[in-house]
Amino acid sequence: MRPYYLVQENLLRRNLQLIKRVADEADVEIILAFKAFALWRTFPIFRDFIGHTTASSLCEARLSLEEFGSLAHTYSPAYEEEEFDEILHCSGHVTFNSLSQYERFASKIAHFTEHSVSCGLRVNPEYSEIETELYNPCAPGSRFGVLAEQLPEQLPAGIEGFHCHCHCESPASALEHTLEHLEAKFSRWFPDDAQGL
Repeated sequence: MRPYYLVQENLLRRNLQLIKRVADEADVEIILAFKAFALWRTFPIFRDFIGHTTASSLCEARLSLEEFGSLAHTYSPAYEEEEFDEILHCSGHVTFNSLSQYERFASKIAHFTEHSVSCGLRVNPEYSEIETELYNPCAPGSRFGVLAEQLPEQLPAGIEGFHCHCHCESPASALEHTLEHLEAKFSRWFPDDAQGL
């Protein structure tokens, strides 16, 4: 007997309807993280409720473009030089782990004309409610993301936003507390109309 996944479409649709309602009421975009779910045969159902995906590798970025049908929001702690042109081809957003990583690829981005790519930086708010330090990307000494003290007064011209990843099966209150820390540490780089998020 061959192993297989059994998906109850009615339950999947019910969960996706809830996600869409939350996104609409909060006026945010919720995107599908392939690390959590990449069963590509269900993507036609997902597309009824969710418009974009995340990717953390070239293979996931290609999965987003070729099977989900949208440009990925791509983040990787380390991009490979020989893969980066194809990552740009598959991505609408690319997030960098450090300023030096962004600077390393800035010329490739500047010369990319196929479609627009929004660039961002992963930031470390130095706050997380993940209890196991091994899995905490904000633990002291973490190399995930840029600390506020490491940013220049003026961000590089191509950086359009911040990315923060410090939750894992966390309640909404954890996000609320994280947003308070993000605002306290990084609000001086927010656009004027984004203050008090």
